[in-house]
Formats: sequence, structure tokens, C-alpha cells
Amino acid sequence: MPTRRAFAPAAAAFMIAWAAGAGLGGLGAGPAAAAESVAPGERSHGFAIHGDLKYGPDFTHFDYVNPDAPKGGTVTQLALGTFDSLNPFIIKGSPASGSGSIYDTLMKQSLDEPNSEYGLLAEWLSVSEDERVITFGLREEARFHDGEPVRADDVVWSFQTLKESGRPFYRYYYRSVEEVVALDDLTVQFRLAPGLNREMPVILGQVPVLPKHYWAERDFESTTLEPPLGSGPYRIGRVDAGKSITLERVEDYWGADLPVNRGHDNFDRRVIQYFRDPIVALEALKAGDLDLRSENSARFWATAYDTPAVRDGRLIKREFEHGRVSPMQAYVFNLRRPLFQDPLVREALTYLWDFEWVNKTIMYDAYVRTDSFFDNSVLEADGTPGPAELEVLEPLRAQLPPRVFTEDYVPPATDGSGGNRGNLRSALALLKQAGWEVRDRKLVNAETGAPFAFEILLRSELFVPHTQSLERSVERLGGEVEIRVVDDAQYENRLESYDFDVVVGGWGQSHSPGNEQREYWGSEAAERPGSRNIAGISDPAIDRLIEALIASPDRETLVARTRALDRALLWGFYMIPMYHIETDRIAYWDRFGVPEEIPMMGVSTDVWWIDADRDAALTRGD
Repeated sequence: MPTRRAFAPAAAAFMIAWAAGAGLGGLGAGPAAAAESVAPGERSHGFAIHGDLKYGPDFTHFDYVNPDAPKGGTVTQLALGTFDSLNPFIIKGSPASGSGSIYDTLMKQSLDEPNSEYGLLAEWLSVSEDERVITFGLREEARFHDGEPVRADDVVWSFQTLKESGRPFYRYYYRSVEEVVALDDLTVQFRLAPGLNREMPVILGQVPVLPKHYWAERDFESTTLEPPLGSGPYRIGRVDAGKSITLERVEDYWGADLPVNRGHDNFDRRVIQYFRDPIVALEALKAGDLDLRSENSARFWATAYDTPAVRDGRLIKREFEHGRVSPMQAYVFNLRRPLFQDPLVREALTYLWDFEWVNKTIMYDAYVRTDSFFDNSVLEADGTPGPAELEVLEPLRAQLPPRVFTEDYVPPATDGSGGNRGNLRSALALLKQAGWEVRDRKLVNAETGAPFAFEILLRSELFVPHTQSLERSVERLGGEVEIRVVDDAQYENRLESYDFDVVVGGWGQSHSPGNEQREYWGSEAAERPGSRNIAGISDPAIDRLIEALIASPDRETLVARTRALDRALLWGFYMIPMYHIETDRIAYWDRFGVPEEIPMMGVSTDVWWIDADRDAALTRGD
């Protein structure tokens, strides 16, 4: 499904990380190499932000793949919405799903470690003792799809172009880099600004490398439906604008036998079909027109798959457990609007969305309430601050809400009956403190008489039932809420320009958060169109906590500083936390081979393959 950030560096994207599982049994996986640490300045095959690498320099493949998986076949997947561009790096247009997968990066993340990467385009990297110089050595055999070699000049050009002409995100994310230079054809060096930033080798490892020669006579800042030139395992084939895109496996892909690639990218073709309506997409799956579907609707998962194909095992419903940090999904207040600049108003509204009722009546009790920006991980703030957290919080005591230091944040709860009377009283008391009162059954500003009114902007009808709980509660107090569902293009435009009151927003987190937090919550991002700081948070104390987190010298310090940031964000009431699930729900036709071991970061269909016997025996449809 297309997202607002179609090709963001992995540390900022919705990251998946998984704990090592039971192994691949008879699929040919050997034991993982011993953990390895790397001395400053030494060349290494990989990099771990904190701790040691799981895989040694002689590893042959990741543990969670079948290294002997057969290649072949076509898989048809779905995306919702539409697209009008094959350039995922710029702010213009809606890029096609998968359009970023044609490019190789310097490094590739393993999915069974918190945040470790291993060489892809780069054969090695080194980090200076002061951690301000990061050098990558490219593989001599690396090639673009036209046969031209990938060289250091391409890396320099790609980095500079993304930073100068790409999405605003890149300028912010790469701002610690003062200079990037090609030392020779195969060696590129990044020189950083002063300050500790342990995450930068991983961030730079995820730089997509574009062909400088291809873009020399093309306008990088324009949308295009001409398939661009890449270097990765797939190239773009047929494109039906707005409807479908086909990715074709590159038969002579230069990196097919690298350890980081073995067992990956097994399908000859990946066809991505676009649907505007998720119900129509579900029917397409059941009819056999789609091969698999990641299911985000608890209602659909519970009620829409009672079909003969599911009952007899031809269409498989499976929940894959994962160990990711759960994303923060929330109703987000736009602090650029006067109504939401008062934290008392924001806190009052957190009492008015009834999660327990929504979970029971709409979502079949499938979800867990989110109570942290780093839920389902050791990074989550719990209880009151400990000594290590207080070390970073105390200098900011006068700037932070007092409850940061004295209370554990717990979202308001109900008995699930839908009455919610106690929470309504609490919300009204806070609103009265903020200068609102009820006149003639209408909630108005006590001084101006202006009504308490706002709009909730949605991009899908699926969220309407959930949102009506908030709408009803506000209206019971005398306020006014309008729920408005708009198409993708209008939604994107309004989101990019911050033309909204309340939206449903989402932020993925990794086990090693860092530079992306500036883009999520930093003051500079708040005023920049198209940033991820859609709430408009602009708080010097939050900024200082972010910078402290980025400069964490070790894992223990990172955990403490992340918990401190978590507390400050939660007690700022910038949004109403919603819910999460700790499994991935996938429905798929029984034609695939699936590795037994599911990594810490979760299931990845990139390592599935077509099982010829299953495929031949399969009868689709009901």
C-alpha cells in the first residue's frame, strides 16, 4: 500500500526487526556466525549501531531465508489508491508501490537484529575513531541494468541530489553530513559535523544509489512514467498508469549471489494491482485474482474470510508473530490551529475516544491499546523515571509538564459499555479550565462565544466507525465534529500543506531510534511543508531530548534517553493514541514456500517462493 514516504531510509521508515527463531530445518541454513565487534578504523563487512554483529565476515546467507529457494513464477499483490509517477524520491506526484525496489543501497539490513546492516553495493565500510568519517568501498562488479558500473561518483551524485532536490525529508535526515567525496572510483567518504551520531553509518548505508549518467539529460524533480534505470534485483516492466505496475526480475542481476541477497527476490514477476476500494480488493483475493493480502481490518479478518477456500485450506489465513516496536497510530491534533494550542483542550479530547468500546464492538477485541511511542519494546517509558532518565530530564524540568517526573502515562479507559460518563465529566472539567463552557447545550468559548468545532480528515471509509466514537462524545458535550473522507490526492495535498484539524497519523519506530526523531517531532520540521511532524510540535525541550537521544554513546544510554523522550511526548497530549497488534495478518493462496523461521522484524514475502507442487495442485476461487 503506498505511503507518504515511498522511499525513506530504513531507520526512519516503518522498520521491522525480529528475534532469531527455530531455524530453517531441512532448508539448508547453517548456524549463524559468531557475533563480531569491529575496532574503530577497521574495514568491516557490516555495522551494528549498538552491540556486535550477528553474522561474521564469512556468512553465506541470513538465517531466516531458504538459500536454495527456486526462482520463477508470478505473484500478484495489491495496493490501495492510485499512482502517477515512478519517481519515489520527490515530493511531486504519487509514486507507484515498488518503484523504489529497483535500486540497490550501499548496505542491507538484516531482519533478525535490532539495527545491523551488511554490505550490498559496498564490500566494506570503516568508521573513524571519532566517528566523524565514514568510508565505503564499493564492489567492483556492481552494475546498473544497462551494464554501466556503479561507481563512487554515482554515490556522491545520488546523495547530493536527494539532499538538494529530493523530498524535504532527505535534507533533514542527512544534515549531519558536511561533505561527501569520491576518493577514487570505488571509495566514497562521508564527513560528518561535530557531535556523536552513532546511527549515521546505518543511515548512509541505506542511501539509494542512482545512475548519474541516466539522469544527466533528465529532470530529476519531475514526475515520470518512464521506467527509470536501476541496479537492483528487479526492473520496472509494464506500467498501466494508476492501475498496475509489473516488476521483472533481472536475470543477470549482478548481486544475486551475495550473502545478503541469497534466498531473496525469488519471483520472476511481481504484479502490483491497484484498487480504490478495500472491499473490492478483498473480493479479488477470494476470486483468485490476487495471490496474497496483508489484512489491516479486524472486522474483515474476523468475518470476511468464511469461504470454502479458507475452510479447505486452499486460501490460508495466518498470523505471524513479530518483535517490532509497535507503531504509534493516533488521532493527531494540528497544533498550528488555535484550538489545539492549549494542552488542556488536547488532554480533554483524550478522554473522549472510547477505545474499549471500539475494540469490542468494531474490532472484535483484536487490538491492544497503545500507551507509548515505542510500544512493545524496552524503549517504552514505564513507571516513573529512573536515575538515567532523570539525568537528561532534570535540566529541562521547568520546560516539561510536571507529570513527566511524577506519573506513569496511562490512556483514559472505560468499561466498554459505550456510556463513558466518567470520562465525559473529566473532559468537561478540563475544558472549563481551558475557558470553555456550555451555553444552551452548546460548548462555546467563554470569552468570545465561538463554538467548539473541528474537522477530522480521513482518507478511507474504514476509519469512520472508529472515529464516530470521538464524534459522539464531543457532541454529547455540546461540541461540533465533522468527519470528512477525501480521495488520495486531496488528502495528500492537505496533509503536505497542514490544512487539517485532526487526522489519523502513524509513525513507525525501530529498536535503535535516532535521526528520524527530528523529522517526527523537531521544531525545524514543524514549519516545513511535507515533513513527518504533522502535529506541528515545536518545543525546545523536545528538541533537546531528541539531540540527546541521537548522541547516545551506548545502548543503555539510548534506552534511557528514548524513554525520557517518550514521556515528554505522551504528557504533551499531542495526539490520542489508538491501538496496535503484535502479529502480521496475511491471507494467501497455498502456492508458496515460506521459511520456517520468522525473523524478529516480522514476516517478509521477499523471501517466499513458488512451490511448484502446491501451485500445480491449487484450484483457486470458491
